[in-house]
Amino acid sequence: MRRTLAKNALGLCVLLCVHGCPTSVAGGESKAEAHKPASTQPALPQASRAKAEPQVLLMPPGRDSVAVRVEVARTEDERRRGLMFRKRMEQDAGMLFVFERPERLTFWMRNTYIPLDMVFIAASMRIQGVVENAEPLTDASRSVEGESQYVLEVNAGFSRRYGLSKGTAARFEGMPQADQGK
Repeated sequence: MRRTLAKNALGLCVLLCVHGCPTSVAGGESKAEAHKPASTQPALPQASRAKAEPQVLLMPPGRDSVAVRVEVARTEDERRRGLMFRKRMEQDAGMLFVFERPERLTFWMRNTYIPLDMVFIAASMRIQGVVENAEPLTDASRSVEGESQYVLEVNAGFSRRYGLSKGTAARFEGMPQADQGK
């Protein structure tokens, strides 16, 4: 009897917290979860505990948005190395090159084995232009007209598949605010 009363009281407490309390407390768990005995709390998936992975969200007009998980190259050395020597890249992945200020950017494919699309993004967070299917393993210069502050490299064919073109809006997620265009 005592065990049944304790179980019912705990259930009532959880029910009241779920319906009558604010939904979050420090540490990110709900109050309902905070009041559950430890043994009944579901384990959070690893991805939920980890910091949000950086991504670029591209929003072509008249189409669904597409998210690209990115490695971010901020320093001179990171940008110089880029995707060199890689043999493959997942379809929803890429590399975002971040520059301090807008300028006319030029890229090449030295020691880069993967055919890539290069998506040049202006400080306004709009695509300035796209270089499609850049041939691997060459020093040929690739650029677009105008100034860009960011370049997103993705697998060749990505831009065409998702309808990316000049003027397409972009947004960065899971990155420091300083990396966002103004």
